[in-house]
This record gives sequence, C-alpha cells and structure tokens, in this order.
Amino acid sequence: MAEPTKLPAKTEKASASASWVPFESLRREIERLFDEFDGGFWRAPVRLPAFGRALTWPIVPVVDFTDADNTYEITAELPGIDEKNVDVKIANGVLTIKGEKQEEKEEKKKDYYVRERNFGSFQRAFELPDGVDTDKIEASFKKGVLTVTLPKKLEVQKAAKKIDIKGT
Repeated sequence: MAEPTKLPAKTEKASASASWVPFESLRREIERLFDEFDGGFWRAPVRLPAFGRALTWPIVPVVDFTDADNTYEITAELPGIDEKNVDVKIANGVLTIKGEKQEEKEEKKKDYYVRERNFGSFQRAFELPDGVDTDKIEASFKKGVLTVTLPKKLEVQKAAKKIDIKGT
C-alpha cells in the first residue's frame, strides 16, 4: 500500500490591516453621512488628511417660489452675502440670480498666526411663467433674504375663473 502524500500546512498570521477593517467601515459610514448632510447654505470644505481627501459640498441657496393673486414671488436665503455681491437679471424669459461670497479671517497671537479665506459662488435660473409683466419686476434685499416680485399682467389676473363642482 502506498503511503499517503503529505502536504505542508500553511498558517497565515492575520495581517495588521485586517484589524483595521471595522474602522474602514466606520470611516466610509461617516463619509456617507457627511455627503448626505444638507443642513446649511455656506459650508467650507472639510479636509480629512488622515483619509487622504477633502469633502466639499455645493453652494446652493434655499429658494421659495409663491403664486399670489397679483404676483409671483421668489425668495432666496443668502446669509452672509452683501447686497452688492448679488446680481438679478432677466433675459429670454429666464430670471437668473447670481451671487458670490468672499470671507477672510486673520488671527494673530503670541505663538501662532491663522489666516483663512472662504469663497464661493452660485447661480440659479428660473423660467418665468406666462403672463409676467417683465417691465415691473422688482427686487429687494434685507437681512440676507432676496425677494424678487414678479407682477402678473392684468389679462392673466382676470383670466382666472372659478368653476363650480356639481354633485351627482
């Protein structure tokens, strides 16, 4: 009878990186939460040098569009932006709101010096509904809130008619 062939058994020690797998999963989950977080308007990039990349979020203002009897109104929240850095234009039936924020902070102490600059810009465009009197559009800016009033033409205001509903 032939003697069975013996194969050498290999044992591998767990590598140091295998012990980091739970932390890798935690890191991915934290990054996912930051990517999905949408609680503010201006956010500076967050740099995580230990993970080798920067997380950045888009700069987009919160905008409300309302329809009243005589006007449409667009309200945009623009905290921290000066009125002179906001531009409202209308061309080819499209209203465009542009803005830019520039912020610089400098701090000098006995044993350190910090200088930070944050900047960003945004642009939102809205196709105007039929019946807007473009010659009478007005914009106002107060306490970080831009309000654009779009008056309706008289024909559009009078064209609305209430329809009675009959029961069967």
